[in-house]
Amino acid sequence: MTAPIRVLVCDDQALIRTGFATIIDAQPDMEAVGECGDGRAAVDLAGRLRPDVVVMDVRMPVLDGIKATRLLAGADVAQPVKVLMVTTFNLDEYVYEALRAGASGFLLKDAPPAQLLHGIRTVASGAALLAPEVTRQLVGRYAARIRPAEGAPADVGLTPRELEVLRLIADGLSNSEIAARLVISQETVKTYVSRILTKLDLRDRVQAVVYAYRTGLVT
Repeated sequence: MTAPIRVLVCDDQALIRTGFATIIDAQPDMEAVGECGDGRAAVDLAGRLRPDVVVMDVRMPVLDGIKATRLLAGADVAQPVKVLMVTTFNLDEYVYEALRAGASGFLLKDAPPAQLLHGIRTVASGAALLAPEVTRQLVGRYAARIRPAEGAPADVGLTPRELEVLRLIADGLSNSEIAARLVISQETVKTYVSRILTKLDLRDRVQAVVYAYRTGLVT
């Protein structure tokens, strides 16, 4: 049997923590291994428990979810933990910073239980939980903040076709939409996406979107 997905729940509201943990524990393929109410405790517990996924609130005392996520999943973390952010408002002012900090995706706090469970499974599998339409909204709202990095290299080591796919990812297109746009199969798109992530040492599509804007490939 496959080992259950180990989940740490971090939220400063006890009722929400308990509710999430109860939903998670009711699943045959999941286990809530711990709960905590602030970001500092999340970092400490994650270091001891090594969960597969941390379900992290954005706004918390002591250490907020963004700073905690950076410590758990940031670019310089040797053994990053997958983080699924939960937030009260869709695309609130913290979501973009949370994704840049290393979160693999986010959900609304009032999402149905099925969406929470789907999100945990998606993030645990190594994929990003960021729907294409959400990517479009996110980029549209926060693109002005994503300034090209100083001295960004003109040649990022991608083929012309891979650059084309990366730009379409940054535009918020799904694999099926990219396939239709380029008149190729979805499997071919998946191959391109995998190559892009590998060549650029990126974890998921979220990081690919940020990378495209930070390097000036998309403006």
